[in-house]
Amino acid sequence: MNILEKIIAQKKLEIAALDASALRRAAEQSPAPRDFLAAIKRRRFGLRPSLIAELKRASPSKGILAPHLDLFQVADIYTQNGAAAISVLTDEKFFMGKLETLHDLRFTHHSTLPLLRKDFTIDETQIYEARANGADAILLIAAALTDDKHFADLHACALSLGLTALVEVHDEAETERALKLKDVKLIGINNRNLATFEVSLTTTERLRPMISPEIAVVAESGIFTAADVDRLANINIDAILVGEALVTSEDIPAKVRELSGMESQ
Repeated sequence: MNILEKIIAQKKLEIAALDASALRRAAEQSPAPRDFLAAIKRRRFGLRPSLIAELKRASPSKGILAPHLDLFQVADIYTQNGAAAISVLTDEKFFMGKLETLHDLRFTHHSTLPLLRKDFTIDETQIYEARANGADAILLIAAALTDDKHFADLHACALSLGLTALVEVHDEAETERALKLKDVKLIGINNRNLATFEVSLTTTERLRPMISPEIAVVAESGIFTAADVDRLANINIDAILVGEALVTSEDIPAKVRELSGMESQ
């Protein structure tokens, strides 16, 4: 069983404990989501891709990265230094995340940037849960959704709730499946192989030409320097999603400015 399979098995246990009808009601009564897609397509600093800055304490591949970070303080740093949106990891078992962080960022901390719930979504109940807890966007990972109808149904569910769906792929077959989704507007190319967790930016370079200019593209994983961002800008990437390089930096504000392009203004 690879890492992704272990995570999916855990998600099934978590979903079984959720109250689907209560979460659906809460989702329908929650404030309207902000326009995540518009925020990241804006390219706030010239021709550089927009930065989706991630709040991340740990990962299965790298272990504990930043266990003691004040995530709300870091979210403020992201906001003040050029990020266009914030990604909030909510998986507890494998990434040391918490759904409460997402909820509190939206409703207590009043984040001005749109929020992506970064988790392994395999059931509609999780989408209702995301909306009820303040998400403006959710992640749908093609590798975790091998049934095309189920994949399409989850995508449609997210859109029906006003959420942006970031559809993640990491090879040609998954990209072709993503492109078949009705009204798909945002595709993320993960440079990390979810089975082996090896990372290479050549994945984005290889898959980007398959996706039409009308669909926004996010490059995910393996982005650490301004040179990496320039490399991705050259192939017309709309946004980058970065976590590890930010939370492990000795100077988080400077690293956010570097990757967002703010420091070059």
